[in-house]
Amino acid sequence: MAGIGRRTISLPRINHNIRLADRGHFVVYSADKKRFVVPLAYLRSKIFKELFRMSEEEFGIPRDGPLTLPCDAAFMEYVVSVVQKSISLELEKALLESLGSCQSLANSASVSEGLSYRHLIMESIV
Repeated sequence: MAGIGRRTISLPRINHNIRLADRGHFVVYSADKKRFVVPLAYLRSKIFKELFRMSEEEFGIPRDGPLTLPCDAAFMEYVVSVVQKSISLELEKALLESLGSCQSLANSASVSEGLSYRHLIMESIV
Protein backbone atom coordinates (compact mmCIF):
# COMPACT_ATOMS: atom_id res chain seq x y z
CA MET A 1 0.00 0.00 0.00
CA ALA A 2 2.86 2.34 0.73
CA GLY A 3 4.02 2.09 -2.91
CA ILE A 4 0.72 3.24 -4.30
CA GLY A 5 0.76 6.89 -5.15
CA ARG A 6 4.54 7.15 -5.12
CA ARG A 7 6.21 8.31 -8.25
CA THR A 8 9.52 6.98 -9.29
CA ILE A 9 12.19 8.80 -11.19
CA SER A 10 14.00 6.63 -13.64
CA LEU A 11 17.46 7.63 -14.74
CA PRO A 12 18.51 7.25 -18.36
CA ARG A 13 20.21 4.00 -19.15
CA ILE A 14 23.94 4.20 -19.60
CA ASN A 15 25.31 2.53 -22.68
CA HIS A 16 28.67 1.16 -21.58
CA ASN A 17 29.71 0.61 -25.20
CA ILE A 18 29.93 4.34 -25.87
CA ARG A 19 33.51 5.58 -25.82
CA LEU A 20 33.81 9.05 -24.39
CA ALA A 21 36.27 11.69 -25.47
CA ASP A 22 39.15 12.80 -23.31
CA ARG A 23 38.75 16.00 -21.32
CA GLY A 24 38.85 19.03 -23.63
CA HIS A 25 37.74 17.06 -26.70
CA PHE A 26 34.52 16.10 -28.45
CA VAL A 27 33.56 13.23 -30.73
CA VAL A 28 32.11 13.47 -34.22
CA TYR A 29 31.59 10.85 -36.90
CA SER A 30 32.06 11.18 -40.62
CA ALA A 31 29.27 10.13 -42.97
CA ASP A 32 31.11 6.85 -43.50
CA LYS A 33 31.04 6.20 -39.72
CA LYS A 34 34.69 6.93 -38.84
CA ARG A 35 35.12 8.35 -35.32
CA PHE A 36 37.08 11.57 -34.78
CA VAL A 37 38.12 12.96 -31.40
CA VAL A 38 38.64 16.68 -31.88
CA PRO A 39 39.85 19.39 -29.45
CA LEU A 40 37.11 21.68 -28.13
CA ALA A 41 39.13 24.66 -29.37
CA TYR A 42 38.16 23.65 -32.91
CA LEU A 43 34.57 24.63 -32.13
CA ARG A 44 35.67 28.23 -32.66
CA SER A 45 36.73 27.40 -36.21
CA LYS A 46 34.46 28.75 -38.92
CA ILE A 47 35.02 25.55 -40.85
CA PHE A 48 33.65 23.36 -38.05
CA LYS A 49 30.77 25.77 -37.49
CA GLU A 50 29.84 25.43 -41.14
CA LEU A 51 30.13 21.64 -41.00
CA PHE A 52 27.82 21.59 -37.97
CA ARG A 53 25.32 23.80 -39.81
CA MET A 54 25.45 21.48 -42.81
CA SER A 55 25.06 18.45 -40.54
CA GLU A 56 21.99 19.90 -38.88
CA GLU A 57 20.51 20.69 -42.29
CA GLU A 58 21.20 17.22 -43.67
CA PHE A 59 20.71 14.93 -40.65
CA GLY A 60 18.89 17.07 -38.09
CA ILE A 61 19.96 17.45 -34.47
CA PRO A 62 20.84 14.07 -32.94
CA ARG A 63 18.75 13.29 -29.87
CA ASP A 64 20.36 10.13 -28.59
CA GLY A 65 23.08 9.25 -31.06
CA PRO A 66 26.42 10.54 -32.24
CA LEU A 67 26.95 13.77 -34.10
CA THR A 68 27.59 12.95 -37.76
CA LEU A 69 29.16 15.45 -40.14
CA PRO A 70 28.18 15.35 -43.82
CA CYS A 71 31.59 14.42 -45.22
CA ASP A 72 33.72 11.35 -45.60
CA ALA A 73 36.66 10.37 -43.40
CA ALA A 74 39.28 11.55 -45.89
CA PHE A 75 37.79 15.03 -45.94
CA MET A 76 37.49 15.10 -42.13
CA GLU A 77 41.18 14.24 -41.86
CA TYR A 78 41.91 17.10 -44.26
CA VAL A 79 39.76 19.54 -42.27
CA VAL A 80 41.36 18.54 -38.96
CA SER A 81 44.84 19.00 -40.43
CA VAL A 82 43.90 22.40 -41.90
CA VAL A 83 42.39 23.67 -38.65
CA GLN A 84 45.31 22.25 -36.66
CA LYS A 85 47.77 24.25 -38.75
CA SER A 86 45.94 27.56 -38.11
CA ILE A 87 45.42 28.38 -41.77
CA SER A 88 45.39 31.88 -43.20
CA LEU A 89 42.12 33.78 -43.40
CA GLU A 90 42.25 33.64 -47.21
CA LEU A 91 42.51 29.85 -47.28
CA GLU A 92 39.81 29.55 -44.63
CA LYS A 93 37.52 31.78 -46.70
CA ALA A 94 38.21 29.72 -49.84
CA LEU A 95 37.50 26.49 -47.98
CA LEU A 96 34.24 27.88 -46.57
CA GLU A 97 33.13 29.07 -50.01
CA SER A 98 33.95 25.67 -51.47
CA LEU A 99 31.97 23.94 -48.70
CA GLY A 100 28.91 25.90 -49.77
CA SER A 101 29.42 25.10 -53.43
CA CYS A 102 30.12 21.44 -52.64
CA GLN A 103 26.90 21.17 -50.69
CA SER A 104 24.89 22.49 -53.61
CA LEU A 105 26.80 20.21 -56.00
CA ALA A 106 26.30 17.20 -53.75
CA ASN A 107 22.60 17.91 -53.55
CA SER A 108 22.26 18.07 -57.33
CA ALA A 109 21.48 14.95 -59.30
CA SER A 110 24.55 15.36 -61.51
CA VAL A 111 27.06 14.37 -58.80
CA SER A 112 27.70 10.66 -58.49
CA GLU A 113 27.58 9.14 -55.01
CA GLY A 114 31.20 8.02 -55.29
CA LEU A 115 32.58 11.57 -55.05
CA SER A 116 33.68 12.76 -51.66
CA TYR A 117 33.45 16.30 -50.34
CA ARG A 118 37.25 16.47 -50.40
CA HIS A 119 37.32 15.83 -54.16
CA LEU A 120 34.61 18.40 -54.74
CA ILE A 121 36.36 20.99 -52.60
CA MET A 122 39.74 20.44 -54.19
CA GLU A 123 38.18 20.91 -57.63
CA SER A 124 36.31 24.06 -56.59
CA ILE A 125 39.38 25.68 -54.99
CA VAL A 126 41.49 25.20 -58.13
